[in-house]
Amino acid sequence: MCSSDLAGTAIPSMNPLGKVPVLELAPGNCLFESPQVVHYLDHLDGKPLPPQDAVGYWEAQRWQALGNGIIDAVIARILESRRPADKQMPEKMQREEGRIARALKLASEMYDGGEFLVGKKFSLADIVMGVALQYIDIRYPHDWRAAHPELAKWCARITARKSFIDTMPPGFKRVV
Repeated sequence: MCSSDLAGTAIPSMNPLGKVPVLELAPGNCLFESPQVVHYLDHLDGKPLPPQDAVGYWEAQRWQALGNGIIDAVIARILESRRPADKQMPEKMQREEGRIARALKLASEMYDGGEFLVGKKFSLADIVMGVALQYIDIRYPHDWRAAHPELAKWCARITARKSFIDTMPPGFKRVV
């Protein structure tokens, strides 16, 4: 989020870095930055989120890396687009758009059509990739769904979960 997006929100008081994600555990007790929030969620009840087998664990890590990479590319694209027009580098924008397109293509290829990305239970892979796809919608809106219809269907189902709806950044709406 840029500072203008934070106007009227509690985010700056919850995260001194002034950005999302922020997870409020209790008033005045917040976690911020994706790795910390994900680590907390993974250990919330003393039992890590699935999968717990080695193969499933590394598959979930791969999805997380892909989702985080998508978010990084979207952020780099946004920052470049916010520079003065005469200072923008079109080749950088194209490079980031290419990263996003390749990541979406790989995600579509990796997705097996199941309810969840890894195994038969909701996992950190679902959280991170769901957030990444929502972030594209928020910060780089374009019709990625037409090129990746099965991934789009998965995204619509996963982001319909109460946890996704309740944690949507202020002022943004879910895209289906």
